[in-house]
Amino acid sequence: MTNGVAEATGPLVRRRGPSMADVAREAGVSGQTVSRVSNGKDNVDPDTRERVLAAMHKLGYRPNSAARALRSGRFQSIGVIMFTLSSFGNMRTLDAIAVAAADAGYSISLIPVPHPTKGEVTVAFNRLSEEAVDGVIIIVEAHLMDESDVELPQGLPVVVVDSSSGDRYPVVDTDQAHGARLATEHLLSLGHRTVWHVAGPERSYSAGHRRDAWEQTLREHGAEVPPVLVGDWSSESGHELGRRLAADPAVTAVFAANDQMALGVLRAMHEAGRAVPAEVSIVGFDDMEESRSFWPPLTTVRQFFDEVGRRSVEALLTEVESGARARSALVKTELVVRESTARPQG
Repeated sequence: MTNGVAEATGPLVRRRGPSMADVAREAGVSGQTVSRVSNGKDNVDPDTRERVLAAMHKLGYRPNSAARALRSGRFQSIGVIMFTLSSFGNMRTLDAIAVAAADAGYSISLIPVPHPTKGEVTVAFNRLSEEAVDGVIIIVEAHLMDESDVELPQGLPVVVVDSSSGDRYPVVDTDQAHGARLATEHLLSLGHRTVWHVAGPERSYSAGHRRDAWEQTLREHGAEVPPVLVGDWSSESGHELGRRLAADPAVTAVFAANDQMALGVLRAMHEAGRAVPAEVSIVGFDDMEESRSFWPPLTTVRQFFDEVGRRSVEALLTEVESGARARSALVKTELVVRESTARPQG
């Protein structure tokens, strides 16, 4: 001992972790059985599987994912490229993708794209192509994926959510147009002569579909088409545009392209002393959990984000695991009528 510190008597030996052979001895099975359990194979007796899993837990054994990928040709990982993490719909869809991927035995790698330009999307895709992923789900809300100069690497399965890809990749999307039609027809059916629209950003794919369907529905019913007011999905933009609408006594019905902007419109109407729904009816889009707690509770179009996330993972894994081209899918919407809409006065 020198200065109170014990001298090393030999080279420092790093303790190795438990091996597959250790687990096999502990569980009383063959190494091949441990391998089958480790790789999620179903040709193992349930009692044997439980014994192997208990041995893994007891010994602290962790399967070598890199070696497993070399054997199977898969990394059990899905890449996700996302335009923004701040929107309600994107976060709900991402959550659903993560749950569906985990249920299928896959992890996810996320790369946000803060500025959805052609170059940014290409760079993000190239970054993911260098990662150990089996395929990519792209949630880019802007009109980008149908533009030919967005360069995506060949050979990696891709599914697009909430955008268009032409005929290049499967698309999973909410039926935006049908939802907007439901909202507009609901207000017209109450007796409103026309419906004003607070739209989402002009580059947004989903906002464009909602805006186009609103306009088409008005024209089909012979109603006047008012000027579109363009927001940015935030309640602040809804409030700013809502103040302009509140100042016009001709405005009796408003369809906002999402619930957050509808909340801002509601506030503007309250501040201007215009009663909702007695003087102005308001409809949103999304059906956020908080929408039923607005005052008054908000009539809105419900999107099924869980279904979008589940179907996008299913479509990607169809291509990853079978090599077959997955079909595109359009997920339904439905109108949820609450207390923010009513027949116009008089």
